[in-house]
Amino acid sequence: MASLPDWLDRLPDASEQRALDEWAIRERGIPGIELMERAGTGLAEVVSELAPAGRVAVVCGKGNNGGDGFVAARVLRERGRDVSVLSLSDPGELRGDAATSLERLPGPRVQEFAADALTGAAAIVDAILGTGFSGEPREPAAGAIEAINAAGGGAGSGAVVIACDVPSGVDGSTGAVAGVAVRARATVTFHAAKPGLWIAPGKGHVGEVRVIDIGIPSGGPGDPQIGLISDRVLGEVPRRGQDSNKFAAGSVLVCGGSLGLTGAPCMASESAMRAGAGYVTACGPASLNAIFASKLLEVMTVPLPDADGALELAGVEEVLERAKRADALVLGPGLGRAGDAPEFARRLARAVELPLLLDADGLNAHAGALTSLADRPAPTVLTPHAGELARLIESDSAAVGAQRLENVRHAASAARAIVVLKGDDTLVATPDGRVAVNRGGAPALATAGTGDVLSGVIGAYLAKRMDPFAATCAGVLVHARAGQLTARDIGPEGVIASDVIAALPRALSPSGY
Repeated sequence: MASLPDWLDRLPDASEQRALDEWAIRERGIPGIELMERAGTGLAEVVSELAPAGRVAVVCGKGNNGGDGFVAARVLRERGRDVSVLSLSDPGELRGDAATSLERLPGPRVQEFAADALTGAAAIVDAILGTGFSGEPREPAAGAIEAINAAGGGAGSGAVVIACDVPSGVDGSTGAVAGVAVRARATVTFHAAKPGLWIAPGKGHVGEVRVIDIGIPSGGPGDPQIGLISDRVLGEVPRRGQDSNKFAAGSVLVCGGSLGLTGAPCMASESAMRAGAGYVTACGPASLNAIFASKLLEVMTVPLPDADGALELAGVEEVLERAKRADALVLGPGLGRAGDAPEFARRLARAVELPLLLDADGLNAHAGALTSLADRPAPTVLTPHAGELARLIESDSAAVGAQRLENVRHAASAARAIVVLKGDDTLVATPDGRVAVNRGGAPALATAGTGDVLSGVIGAYLAKRMDPFAATCAGVLVHARAGQLTARDIGPEGVIASDVIAALPRALSPSGY
């Protein structure tokens, strides 16, 4: 399996982090208790910052996560804080470094967990379940999690809840939440963030992510296959030079549109231009061409045969002929599902030899038939939201939402394509299992048309002959940054897709962000 590119910040899963811990201890000679001391001290620092006064309740499980909690409790007590240490297990059951950390705890050792012991606490530390947890929490952990959530209240009320490594109940490797899970104001994680802190639904439980360096050296075993998209990917995007011309900058075909859905291909076309494509051609229904021609002043238009505003199969050959002089095809925005449109999309997708981005009804045309894309001769990028992915893999959107990582990987493997599962935690999966995760934080993008904007941006980068994975991740990042810039300028509630298009050039430029 290929390694992640350098522009992704690696996110080790539970097994990979465990291997790193063991390597640091056995091969590099760092005592496990020293790693735990650094972790617990870092945890205490964040508690002190977020809740500088008042009693702290530290709720500890019986594993190393609980051990980190014991260290944090000791450090806070040594600094004069009133700390209640609440255990979910018999302290006599503790082993190894966790037992040692308990022995070092001054003052009142521990008391058995009781929900009323959280009453009046200024901060609650969740040190119950660690990175290796998966599945549904059982008692007594489940009851403790519910009590912590009740005591934490909402944002700005109740105790400040701080999770140790991963909020208890969240699968740190996948972000899945099978039962109850702690909702934290902040999560203090060690060495590196874990995938589940950035992938929904787990992401919604994490709050602010704080990464503590506990002294594990660089290198070590394992090769994480999940990473956070960093700004470094923007260095992969070709820029125009003195010798550039409109064709060297990349030529994009956009094909779609139908009666009542002319805006989508227009926005995809405009986005491709704003993302730096040198030449864009919009192929749409002939009966609607006047709309495209009046809207798209910088874009060529090609009228295709249609019936009542729906593309007919006869237009496939015209698009294939145009494709001989293009570098990438965006297929599906506004295509609709009437008449020949679904079969039009299927035939064109199979026949075109360009890098292809399928979106909207271009995706719906392939519902239950992902494998038909696997033999395409050129790169394929699919950009579904959860509902569209559910149709593609014959599932339902709730199931996709519950296991986003598993499902996007499945789709990428089946289609032999790069699959972009859109959301605040947009995931970009390759057929070989690598996954890039976007940090999100762009709620302004929750408005009609922004998916078409993303399609145009990625199409522009594919047309620049970038590596398809890099092109897709750069498009996802620039799209999110444009949403953030627009919200910063005018506020998130009033943002529309055309605002995001206008912000694309600034989003690509570090100096404009």
